[in-house]
Amino acid sequence: MRKKWAVILAGLFFMLLFVSCQRSEFPEREPEDIGGGLVYDHSLVLSDAKEFTADYYDGGYVLLTIAGEKRYLLVPEETEAPEGLSGDIVQISCPVKNVYLVASAAMDMFAALDAMDALRFSGLKAESWYIDEAREAMEKGTLLYAGKYSAPDYEQILSQGCGLAVENTMIYHSPEVLEQLEAFDIPVLVDYSSYEETPLGRMEWVKLYGLLTGKEEEAKAAFEEQAKAYSDAQQELSGQPVVAFFYITSNGEVNVRRASDYLPKMIEAAGGTYFLGSAEQEASASSTMSMQMEEFYSAAKDADYLIYNSTIDGELSSVEDLLNKSGLLKNFRAVQSGQVFCTSQNLYQSSMQLGTITADMHRMLTGDMDGMTYLYRLE
Repeated sequence: MRKKWAVILAGLFFMLLFVSCQRSEFPEREPEDIGGGLVYDHSLVLSDAKEFTADYYDGGYVLLTIAGEKRYLLVPEETEAPEGLSGDIVQISCPVKNVYLVASAAMDMFAALDAMDALRFSGLKAESWYIDEAREAMEKGTLLYAGKYSAPDYEQILSQGCGLAVENTMIYHSPEVLEQLEAFDIPVLVDYSSYEETPLGRMEWVKLYGLLTGKEEEAKAAFEEQAKAYSDAQQELSGQPVVAFFYITSNGEVNVRRASDYLPKMIEAAGGTYFLGSAEQEASASSTMSMQMEEFYSAAKDADYLIYNSTIDGELSSVEDLLNKSGLLKNFRAVQSGQVFCTSQNLYQSSMQLGTITADMHRMLTGDMDGMTYLYRLE
């Protein structure tokens, strides 16, 4: 009898385990009635992103929810949205065409998906792009400059049938532009990837753009490749070397990333310690802060490594270039030991390369600098 019950209990255990595994593959939320008679099927599995969700409904429809409130229904090609949808839901025909891309962080994701043909308009001019695919598309004329977020060229956008505007949260500083685009029946999707708490969360937004462009498998592969690079770079190092990441402004102040920002988290993942401490949550919504040079000296003079952020004022060619910005830097330990590095200018636009960038940081910390892409040593 005991053996019989043991067999039954074991069978129940494995059945529950199987059901649990099945549910983890498609984690279900409480089905939401969005009207139109659409029937919920399952949700997209997201490992790190928190600022968007994707729910699949019968008929190939997908409901995107961004920042917990803005909702979009992705309508399959040659299909019409059903009548009776909830009034707040914005409809987007997919795969998207003639996109007006203002959110520069999304460009690298379209490039990673080989979906540049979905784009027609850019919020940056050609010389402002450091992503090869974007610059080349503008030089060929397949991607056109249509004005920055606060001053779009409405006539150009409308004349060529813009199917979607992808904005960053700066658009909320120009609500009249948002209202005008919507008045022209151009759906506006606001990218919140910069609000993600982790580097992987930021990169997982490629899955959202995979849904928009009909390239879900490509998006999954691109994310997994960078997630592996990020994971491989996470190795503890003895002593946990201290790293300062900064640039010097035109008025002599030092701009640094807050400890809660994604870049300090990448430094820590690579085996280092950020010079401002651990990535605690901070009250400020800003990812950066300014320090007086004397304050920076006190906090970073004993850092083992300095990384100069070249994104704002251009790449440095030597340590002398750095010292020309402030002679006080010659007293820093990292300067004296020759552990000064500079970023390439495409660092911030390379939103789908955070795993590779973390690997570069790990190579810097271990002295194995062959193959570095986004960092280089200053001599």
